[in-house]
Amino acid sequence: MKNVTDNCEDDVKYPESRPRRLRGCDAVRSMVRETRFCAAQLIQPVFVVSGENVREPISAMPGQHRYSIDECVSYCRRVTSAGVGGVLLFGVPDGKDDVASGAYDAAGIVQRAVRAIREAAPELLLVTDVCLCAFMKHGHCGVVRGEVIDNDATLPLLAKTAVSHAEAGADFVAPSDMMDGRVGVIRAALDEAGHSGVGIMSYAVKYASAFFGPFREAADSAPQFGDRRSYQMDPGNAREAERVARMDTEAGADMVMVKPAMPYLDIVRRVREAVALPVAAYQVSGEYAMIEAAAARGWIDRERAIEESLTSIRRAGADIIISYFATEVAERLS
Repeated sequence: MKNVTDNCEDDVKYPESRPRRLRGCDAVRSMVRETRFCAAQLIQPVFVVSGENVREPISAMPGQHRYSIDECVSYCRRVTSAGVGGVLLFGVPDGKDDVASGAYDAAGIVQRAVRAIREAAPELLLVTDVCLCAFMKHGHCGVVRGEVIDNDATLPLLAKTAVSHAEAGADFVAPSDMMDGRVGVIRAALDEAGHSGVGIMSYAVKYASAFFGPFREAADSAPQFGDRRSYQMDPGNAREAERVARMDTEAGADMVMVKPAMPYLDIVRRVREAVALPVAAYQVSGEYAMIEAAAARGWIDRERAIEESLTSIRRAGADIIISYFATEVAERLS
C-alpha cells in the first residue's frame, strides 16, 4: 500500500485496487457488464376475449388490456416487430361449466386466437397456458369432488386441452395447473396425436402466492371457495422446487418455469443449478402492478426499476423471462 503525506499529520492511505475505474462512464460499464438480456429472451403474456374491436383495460394492471382476437392479432404484430421472443396466451371465455369444456373446445377462445395469430404472424412463437381455472365455474384448476381437487380426474382434461392447442397451431403448451403427473400425461397425449414437435414449458415451480391477485381479475379465474394451497407450492419450500423441476424434466418437459420471479430469485438459482433444461421465470401481475403503482406516485424511476427487475431475474439464472413489460422493453432495446 502506497503512503502519501501532504501537509497533514496522519498518512493518507490510498487503495491499490480501484473497482471504480470500471464504473466511470457508460462505455466502460456497458463493456464489462456481466448480466444482459435481449428481446428474444422475453415472452409477452396476452389475454384474449371474445367479440370484436375489444381493447379492454385491466384496472389492476395499468397499461395492460384484454383483447378480442382481431385486436390480439394486431398487438401480436407489434410484439413481433419489437423482436420479443414469443407470447404466452391466456383465454377468457364467455361461459364456464363444471368440466371446463371451453378449455378443449376446437372452437374455444384460445384455439381460435391461436389459429388467427398463426396466420397473421407465422414467425411468432406461440405458447399457450394450459389450465382449467378460467373455464371452471368454481375457479379451481382441476376437477372438484366436494371441496377436494381431484388430481387424477383432472389429467385427461389437461391432456385434451393441450392437444387442442397443438392442433390449432401452438408451438409450446404451458401447463400451469400444478396437478401431479400432468407433464407425462400431456407428453404422451401430444405424441399419440401426432404432435411430437410441440414442446412443453412446464410451470414446474409455481408458488401459492399473494402476487397473483391482479391476474385473477384479468383472467376472471379467482376460486369461488377455498384457495389453491393444496396444489400450488408452499412459499417456504426450496428443496421441493428442485425436486419438482427434476420430476418434470424426467417426465418430458422441454423447459421449466419458476413463478413468481422476484420474490423467488433464490429458487430461480436453485432450479437453474438443478436441471439442464432452459429455465423461465414469470414476473407476475403483482410484481408488475407494484412497479406501476410506485412509479405513478413518483416514488421510483419507472424505466430504471423495470430494467433492474428484469436484470435481477436474468442474473439469478433465468434463460427466459415472461413479463408484462416485455414488448415495451424490447422496443426500447431496438
